[in-house]
Amino acid sequence: MKILGIDPGTARIGWGLVASNEDKVESLGFGLIKTHQATSPEKRLEHIFRQISAIIISEKPDLIAIERLFFCRNVTTAMAVSEARGVILLAASINKTEIAEYTPMQIKEAVTGYGRADKKQVAEMVKTILKLKEGPKIDDTADALGVAICASGAAKFAKKIKIEIEK
Repeated sequence: MKILGIDPGTARIGWGLVASNEDKVESLGFGLIKTHQATSPEKRLEHIFRQISAIIISEKPDLIAIERLFFCRNVTTAMAVSEARGVILLAASINKTEIAEYTPMQIKEAVTGYGRADKKQVAEMVKTILKLKEGPKIDDTADALGVAICASGAAKFAKKIKIEIEK
């Protein structure tokens, strides 16, 4: 199963692609989509939509996992990130790709075993889990890989439960 993890934002959107099977998860790549602050909001959203769509079309993930906006201290930032999440979800829907959403706490728990882990702990565990020689240098890409790892674990768990129920 190919999973595209996305850490949404407006200035920086991290993405990470993993392959997941019964016994392992491995990185297929990761990157960052950037938008410039001076660009109008609608053009930033268009850029995010086009870039995410291009990744979906070229990589053909089976699942897109995205971080759910849990809370935000700054309402203006929360609204902008929500808009970015909206165009990302639209890109997934238009490209007929299944979507899964996880809270930051769920992602941290899945990756580190601790729901309140800091970004450095998440990045280090992403590097370890994916057996990367060098981990992502940018938090947004490490977080996106963390989202994909979380989705991988959830998919494996759901498959196990389905097998048990069918017995």
